[in-house]
Amino acid sequence: MKKNLIVVFFVGFIFTGYGNEPHRYLFFLHNRFLEEHELDDIHPEYGKTEYQAILQEFKSSGFNVLSEKRNGNVNAREYAIGIVEQIDSLISMGVEPNKITVVGTSKGGYIAQYVSTLAHNPNLNFVFIASYRERDLLHIPEINFCGNILTIYEKTDPFGVSAVARKENATCDIPHFKEIEINTGLRHGFLFRPLKEWILPTIRWAKANYN
Repeated sequence: MKKNLIVVFFVGFIFTGYGNEPHRYLFFLHNRFLEEHELDDIHPEYGKTEYQAILQEFKSSGFNVLSEKRNGNVNAREYAIGIVEQIDSLISMGVEPNKITVVGTSKGGYIAQYVSTLAHNPNLNFVFIASYRERDLLHIPEINFCGNILTIYEKTDPFGVSAVARKENATCDIPHFKEIEINTGLRHGFLFRPLKEWILPTIRWAKANYN
């Protein structure tokens, strides 16, 4: 990801408000399947990743949305560095950190965790969706949660469980932390769709409603 990606996505948006609402910016990082397939490709079990519909939900809620379809098997940490550079650019332009949220699903959630680690800013907001497994503390010890953290996982999903252990292992400030377990019965496929079960709490969190 290049440093000028903000310009590509935000031209016409930086100085465009939504009534009296302050500007809020949302980075959306999609799952691995979409990274390795085309937009219309069908997962054999979960169907199509409804990427554009997910983005539209966030845009309709008043956010300036930054997102791109990743191509190839990108390195999560290296990709996160590019996101951190974009966040730094927004902050340098006067955007308050608590008006910036990074949302990631599945592999995108792991990228978001690296963003949290590397940005090391407790005022940023993060939503990690279906992106924590118990073995992560052992296999990815370098991740260090930092910021206002919401994690969402599906009860029937083998690729997402409670991340409380990661939170308790963090050495950075976490002003607000919350976990939501949903139960759609869709296993990992729940994140392929803009379901209200995860979209609505994500929107609330990104608007600083931490209750």
